Amino acid sequence: MTDSAKPTLLVVDGHSLAFRAFYALPVENFTTKDGQHTNGIYGFLSMLVNLIKAEKPTHLAVAFDTSRQSFRTREYAEYKANRSETPKEFVGQIPLLQECLAAMSIQVLQQEDIEADDILATLATQGAEAGFDVLVCSGDRDTIQLVDDRVTLLYPNVQGVSQLKRYDAAAVRERYGVEPEQYPDIAALVGETSDNLPGVPKVGEKTAVKWLTQFGSLDALLENADKVTGVVGNNLREHLDDVRRNRALNRLLRDVELPLSPAELAVEPIDAQAVRDIFARLEFRTLLPRVFEAAGAIDSDAVTAPAVSAPTPTEPDAAALAAWLATAAGEVGVTLVVHGGVPARIGLATAESAVEANWDAASAAVLGPWLAGESPKILADAKPQVKALRRAGADLGGLAFDAILAGWLLRPSFPDKSLADLVDRYLGEKLPEADPNQLVPETEGATPGQLAWYTLRVSAALRDELPPELGRVLDEIELPTLTTLADMELAGVAVSHEKLSGFSAELGIRADAIAADAYTAIGREVNLGSPKQLQEVLFDELQLPKTRKTKTGYSTDAAVLVDLQETNPHPFLDLLLQHREATKLRQIIESLDTAIQPDGRVHTTYLQTGSQTGRLSSTDPNLQNIPVRTEESRRIRSGFEVGEGYETLLTADYSQIEMRIMAHLSADPGLVEAFRSGEDLHRFVGARVFSVDQAAVTSEMRTKVKAMSYGLVYGLSAFGLSKQLRIEQAEARELMTEYFARFGAVRDYLRSSVERARVDGYTETIFGRRRPFPDLTSPNRVLRENAERAALNAPIQGSAADIMKIALFRIHDEFARRELRSRVLLQIHDELVVEVAPGEWDVAEEVVRGRMGDAAELTVPLDVQIGRGDDWNAAAH
Repeated sequence: MTDSAKPTLLVVDGHSLAFRAFYALPVENFTTKDGQHTNGIYGFLSMLVNLIKAEKPTHLAVAFDTSRQSFRTREYAEYKANRSETPKEFVGQIPLLQECLAAMSIQVLQQEDIEADDILATLATQGAEAGFDVLVCSGDRDTIQLVDDRVTLLYPNVQGVSQLKRYDAAAVRERYGVEPEQYPDIAALVGETSDNLPGVPKVGEKTAVKWLTQFGSLDALLENADKVTGVVGNNLREHLDDVRRNRALNRLLRDVELPLSPAELAVEPIDAQAVRDIFARLEFRTLLPRVFEAAGAIDSDAVTAPAVSAPTPTEPDAAALAAWLATAAGEVGVTLVVHGGVPARIGLATAESAVEANWDAASAAVLGPWLAGESPKILADAKPQVKALRRAGADLGGLAFDAILAGWLLRPSFPDKSLADLVDRYLGEKLPEADPNQLVPETEGATPGQLAWYTLRVSAALRDELPPELGRVLDEIELPTLTTLADMELAGVAVSHEKLSGFSAELGIRADAIAADAYTAIGREVNLGSPKQLQEVLFDELQLPKTRKTKTGYSTDAAVLVDLQETNPHPFLDLLLQHREATKLRQIIESLDTAIQPDGRVHTTYLQTGSQTGRLSSTDPNLQNIPVRTEESRRIRSGFEVGEGYETLLTADYSQIEMRIMAHLSADPGLVEAFRSGEDLHRFVGARVFSVDQAAVTSEMRTKVKAMSYGLVYGLSAFGLSKQLRIEQAEARELMTEYFARFGAVRDYLRSSVERARVDGYTETIFGRRRPFPDLTSPNRVLRENAERAALNAPIQGSAADIMKIALFRIHDEFARRELRSRVLLQIHDELVVEVAPGEWDVAEEVVRGRMGDAAELTVPLDVQIGRGDDWNAAAH
């Protein structure tokens, strides 16, 4: 950093800002593979880097507290006594932060018996006297007293440390109405909750400012306390000692004996290798180049640019391209640029070279056979590229790695969405990208050949991070599923515009009629979609019991209103719920209707990385939100029809797959016996829970046991079960006790799975898919209990997702091997929809039943239910 004509001293409150950074950044996003939490360190260093770049200080120091004990706690034992115990996740971050600062050659100051603020105050005073412009960066309002013509305070906003409010003397006067040195007088009167310093009762900031303005100073106010009238005057006189104590404690020391003077805090060159080493331990890849840039340490040894420069791609003719392919040994990075759903340009790369070409007849003739062959290929977000190739009459074989899928498997809670994200995280480099908001970008992005080269490199880094179990999930489940989904999306499903539009019109008429009845019930028209107007009707006019409090009033969401109608029935409520249902169905229909393409089919997009458990989701349109519980909602499924040239639809789903996985994982003899016997599961379980014969299990008993069985998989509590079944909590608790008395291995498995996840930091499916749960060790009870409930379910739901994917691609592949025209169209939750070609029903059913049945080797059989019909609803089973 270059010295300016006027030196600038920046002094930073280390503890204060690291703690704010800790709460501003989600802890689960910043945990090393060794389990060390780093969000406070990362947030602090990010802020410091930004400060250094913006302010260009010539002299710099960071001050820390040594402990919670200081001369102030000796004077007043309750000082800061209200502060809670340091969060477990924050423990250990300060020493590591100080190690980072040492590597960056930034002086760290701390001293026994005094606080960091006193160090800041001393340095600020000395610096101003020595002719420095002084910047104090702290989250403690006591430092406002340091502001003057030479000292400016940088104070973080409520969102953390990413934005700093600049307080010079004028800004303090504008905000508080007093001079900076008088701010502690306000705090003495009002009190400081964060420091456990009680003030004068009923005295707020405005009153304090009025008194100080009226009397000129705090001392004058206290001397004339008898002249202050009213209740607050009496309160002031009763708490004079508190005010004096507060003012003594919030006065910062400006004469602490420090080992270094401001002049000795000159910014020094960073220790580049030491920074690399500590950042590698903390896994701060994206922060590394920012530190080098801010520190002005960019030289041949600094890694702001890739260690190996991206090759300049060549654009060979067809013959030279064929020759390049012939000599390209090992894995090749591939990037296809897609325009309008078809290939426009392609880039290929090895570790040493890159080529690219427009996709035309000549290049396709050379590339087509190689792309379809088994030469190993590395892509990022391969599915849309596979689809583009297939639209162009080409294919992709030998898909060995997809960087986006691998990144998601490593971090399913917060997947990296793009190649640039992965390059940042795993290479510590910045992928060249053109600004999409500029018509004529100032900088060019990476070319297709260079993107292929980055894909190849980042995939090598990802492979180093992938545990063997996750590597197998990628190779044996996710990559085969990817190519299957590409074919399903291209095929789409036939949807009848006539059926959907007719049903939508019916719903529109019905919704209008329901709305009219609702208006009659309350005597006026309101907007039934407006929460604010509904709150007025329900809680003000109708005087119904108030629901859960929200930021905008009281909740009017559907689940809350269903409960309200159950406990306090009213005609308007019933009509409102009917109107919502009709409106919701109509919205679903309209989204489907507008998605019908010119071929008469809807082509959804499946998201492989859209969940943490591994389950697929769909978008544009979302086919997983189509309800099925009511006769009306099933009419929507009637619009999904068998397509032209095909004979019928086949639907297939697993019967009680999550409970079967529960039986397998828990090895509970009772559950295993139930599934092996072929008896009705819930009747079998009900007979044991209620100690009756199976024939004596009533429908009510069966319902309770079914809710219990599935609820346990999702961590359902006695309270949740009582609410779901609308029974007393005592009865729900007794039901759970009886259940576990008969099926104790289930209880033992659920407990042990959470405890194991607490130790490992993650859960694991039957096939090795992992889901991290850092919040299992959180001191925050709500976060910890939410994590515990999710950890109960993750191995079961994740295993079900894995089994469905395995069945899906095996059916797809066997259809192809047998040269059948039948094809899988949809995968919705635990159900598949297959379009069966004429004359292929028997073999298609055999393949579907067989591949779904043998998708996993469990201790209990996988039961598959098959249906047949001309449309999705008719094919239900």
